[in-house]
Amino acid sequence: MMNQPLLISALIRHADTCHGDTEIVTRLTEGGIHRYGYRDAHRRARQLARALLRLGVALGDRVGTLAWNNYRHFEIYYATSGVGAICHTINPRLFPEQIAYIVNHAGDRLVFFDLTFGKLVETLRPLCPGVEHWVLLTDRAHFPGGASTALCYEELLAAESDDYEWPAFSEETAAALCYTSGTTGNPKGVLYSHRSTVLHAYAINLPDVMGLSARDTALPVVPMFHVNAWGLPYAAPMVGAKMVLPGPGLDGASLCELYAAERVTISAGVPTIWLNTLAHLREKQIRLPLPHRTIIGGAAASPALIHALETEQGIEVRHGWGMTETSPACTINTFLAKHAAQSTEARDMVHAKQGRIVPGVELRIVDDAGRELPRDGTAFGELQVRGHWICREYFKSEGGNILRPGGWFATGDVATLDGDGYMRIVDRTKDIIKSGGEWISSIEIENIALGHPAVAGSAVIGLPHEKWGERPLLVIVKRAGHDVTAEQMLEFLRPRIAKWWLPDAVVFTDAIPLTGTGKVYKTKLRQIYAGYYTKNPEAA
Repeated sequence: MMNQPLLISALIRHADTCHGDTEIVTRLTEGGIHRYGYRDAHRRARQLARALLRLGVALGDRVGTLAWNNYRHFEIYYATSGVGAICHTINPRLFPEQIAYIVNHAGDRLVFFDLTFGKLVETLRPLCPGVEHWVLLTDRAHFPGGASTALCYEELLAAESDDYEWPAFSEETAAALCYTSGTTGNPKGVLYSHRSTVLHAYAINLPDVMGLSARDTALPVVPMFHVNAWGLPYAAPMVGAKMVLPGPGLDGASLCELYAAERVTISAGVPTIWLNTLAHLREKQIRLPLPHRTIIGGAAASPALIHALETEQGIEVRHGWGMTETSPACTINTFLAKHAAQSTEARDMVHAKQGRIVPGVELRIVDDAGRELPRDGTAFGELQVRGHWICREYFKSEGGNILRPGGWFATGDVATLDGDGYMRIVDRTKDIIKSGGEWISSIEIENIALGHPAVAGSAVIGLPHEKWGERPLLVIVKRAGHDVTAEQMLEFLRPRIAKWWLPDAVVFTDAIPLTGTGKVYKTKLRQIYAGYYTKNPEAA
């Protein structure tokens, strides 16, 4: 057998050869819609590769991006890794101090940035002396006056020929770098190889995972700065799927406009995106025009959200789970043949899980002593994972040896596994509530609370309690035009959860704080409500 390296450049070359006219559609930061095909993208990526080399970028150098999902960002993905450098996608939603830390820790030599982030870059410049060039992702016509020291992306490309052949090198060469959200301590870098990235793309294109094909139109709402948009920028060109990139327009109205106009068949995003989109669809009393499946991950999707999307919009929801450290896909929820004959209630129970194990990875759960627990769907313990696209160590060996005996990565999640390979997240180890010797799942209470018609958002945190160690506090955001009292909320929960799980108190807020990746920021919530049961003994 031939032994050719698995390289990311082969994906865009294949898309050019076999799907050259298939469109990549972008909602531009400058306004309007941009369209071109994979052949055009490949040509411009080769031009950019030449520009990178002219600017001195070499094998292993880090090239940063502060950019939305758009066609220029897509070109950077392929040009950077194609020349053997590392595409470092930076989350612009983090605090400037965190971003500066990440840029400096990564050692970025160049940083590409969208127009939206001009002011952020001005803050970052003096904090990031190692960055040799800042490149604005626009043309000269849209260049702001205050950005005179930045390079112009379109001028960089225009100066170069597309006569470039992608080099061959080891498939173990680093291709991309993403940092964890860093809610506790500094963010840590996860370095993906060409091999791991290509294998991950093959895996998510399987029918029982994301199942992309050349007949699909894919809209990744999940940002390209968050775990490489869950691998979709690699998976779509692999099979020739049309791509729709939403740019900065992530509100319900903007997304629904693209869903309809571009006839999108598959999307991917966190639950909060779909909650906002569903609210828009309900307000306008409209329905998406095509059969549509969506991958929901990043946080647990409530059964109420899944049910609403499927019954009101005919959207097939595929719950998924993964982490920055796992590239991210580890599980995706699809049904087995035997589930077709089961009751709606039984299928709903399966559907609420985070899914079945994706081929290419292994999962197990262990107790506090590291002993493997049974896969019976009931026992729960710390979730561990290993596989072809799982992190072995953090960039620059931050944190030392992070693997458990046997090469297992400890995820920090508490989960169950069953005999069919379905995994259900119970909680994060740092978020699970330990009350009177019993464990309480904050996620399960949150999901049940979201089933109340007056609830738009919910979060449950464990707070110190003199008698029980910890007790749950339920934080609620009310749906516009609806009202509910704390007692009514508790009455709604009482028949649906174990008695000792019932929160001791319910508080209402206008907004629940989110992390830079759209997850509930429970560390911040615990700070906000610290000492609640001490200050309010009647609630306890």
